[in-house]
Amino acid sequence: MKTLGLIHTSATLVPIFQALCEEHLPGVNVFNIVDDSLIKDVISKGELTPHTARRVVDYVGSAEAAGADQIMVTCSSIGAAVEAAADLTQVPVLRVDQPMADLAIRTGVKIGVVATLPTTLEPTSDLVRRRAKVLGKDIVLTSKLCEGAFEALMGGAPEKHDEMVAKALKELASEVDVILLAQASMARVVAQLDDADKKVPIVASPPEAVKYLASLGNIK
Repeated sequence: MKTLGLIHTSATLVPIFQALCEEHLPGVNVFNIVDDSLIKDVISKGELTPHTARRVVDYVGSAEAAGADQIMVTCSSIGAAVEAAADLTQVPVLRVDQPMADLAIRTGVKIGVVATLPTTLEPTSDLVRRRAKVLGKDIVLTSKLCEGAFEALMGGAPEKHDEMVAKALKELASEVDVILLAQASMARVVAQLDDADKKVPIVASPPEAVKYLASLGNIK
């Protein structure tokens, strides 16, 4: 039996990925490492610091030592540390937003990225730009930050968060070929949109990442 190690910065992501793995990776042993102090540090400092990046690398090493055949880190804000960890690990390491970025680049030229945190928006936007170069495609990237939405969600006003994200998605839909959600917490808003507002594909990272892993021979 193959083993997948998942590293999260929020416990709320564990059941989301558990359901996706049960659907797309039946028979694969999955374990979770969770430390929300990682994302809290990134948010408070406004960036991924070398100290926190080192901690991410250590967690990836721990997942390898625990017997993972494949490792995925499910937080976009620490993507740079994930890529650094991949070079130090003997098993494949995936940042959760790469399959989503690759899908968007294959889908269209005008790509939109939506986030509720600047610390997530920039790493995801940067990844899309770099993956476009790797895949040899010229793109036009539009990044949109829903200022105040994350604070609303954390402050117990999810309706306000959803309203702000929905507004951004509707506006972007008329400007781009495909929209990427930089945070998994935004995915539920898509289900609330009318079909008329979903003019272009709106892609979230968790399902695309797990489906990508399912396509790999080393984890099935």
